[in-house]
Amino acid sequence: MAAAPALRDSARAAAQRARQALGGSFAAICKWERERGRLRVLVNVGELAPGEREFPEDETYPVHAFAEIVGFLHEQWAGGGEPSAWVEVAAGEPGGGDADDGSLVPPGSPGRMAALRRRGRGCCVVAPLVLHGRAWGELYVARRPGEPVFGRADADFATVLAAVTAAGIAQTERLAEARRLAFTDALTGLANRRAVDMRLDEALEQHRADGVVVSLVVCDLNGLKQVNDSRGHAVGDRLLERFGSVLSLCGAMVPGTLAARLGGDEFCLLAVGPDSDEVVKVAGELCGRAAELELGEGVAVGVASTGDPIGAVPSARRLFRLADAAQYRAKAARSGGPVVAGRHGGADDPVVRLADAPEPSPGPERRRFRR
Repeated sequence: MAAAPALRDSARAAAQRARQALGGSFAAICKWERERGRLRVLVNVGELAPGEREFPEDETYPVHAFAEIVGFLHEQWAGGGEPSAWVEVAAGEPGGGDADDGSLVPPGSPGRMAALRRRGRGCCVVAPLVLHGRAWGELYVARRPGEPVFGRADADFATVLAAVTAAGIAQTERLAEARRLAFTDALTGLANRRAVDMRLDEALEQHRADGVVVSLVVCDLNGLKQVNDSRGHAVGDRLLERFGSVLSLCGAMVPGTLAARLGGDEFCLLAVGPDSDEVVKVAGELCGRAAELELGEGVAVGVASTGDPIGAVPSARRLFRLADAAQYRAKAARSGGPVVAGRHGGADDPVVRLADAPEPSPGPERRRFRR
């Protein structure tokens, strides 16, 4: 679980090992979605019944069909007890050993009994997954009909496995949150510069290998300083958030586009795959929507795409310089639409020449190209 890159991979590792440890033919891990009142299956492993998938997209079950989730478990905890596993036997299957013990088989779970029989399974052991003192989901391991029914020792072992699984899931979620924070702009919720750099490097590798079109739309939000100076930084932050929403909306018009805030009043869209005309159209839509914002003075937008005659793009720096130069032209001309590198003369395009010019020295009044 520690080596898994995402929750579903972590859940798969846990389910597979729990199935093997308990001698089951099938195992699943489900998450309790409290706000929707349902159990959502994250992963199924082992012998799958018809219609089951390893990573199902929409396999869910209403919680009211499993009274023990909202009744049996919470009653135990309210009494000061600890969550523990129990055993279910398919309808019509003979019970055995400790499986007939009321402490192992909570009343009121006909849904599980019927589901076992319907899917060709004889019995199962269900262990709650508890994170931060609350029911998070469940570990479910089943055996074939005719195989020994899970007993007390199996249920106790499943309880231990569930506790280990819950600890692993908690760690996976903490790492996922750390990754999210590392690649997310805190104010707008968009991707940040680090995320753009990583995605752009990957995209340009695809471009060099397979000719995939990579397009970068760089935006400079006009009027932010005036808003901050005249109405305060809280209002300026609201402008940044609203423009971030507009950027995200426009980016969604092109599948797979990454919307990001680079820092300050600078934003971008990174599109991988769509042709440059489609990206330029979205950039035009962005300009129009930004001009309609209550705050600010619209946006200056520059576009650079490997689908246009801009010359070789050996690095992310080159594409950023081209998009930056186009955006600089748009800002200087107070353009109401995007300026696109390479569309006015290829290598002789003023934007391309500007991007190829020596990078200006740092200075308090000089705008520097980004990496």
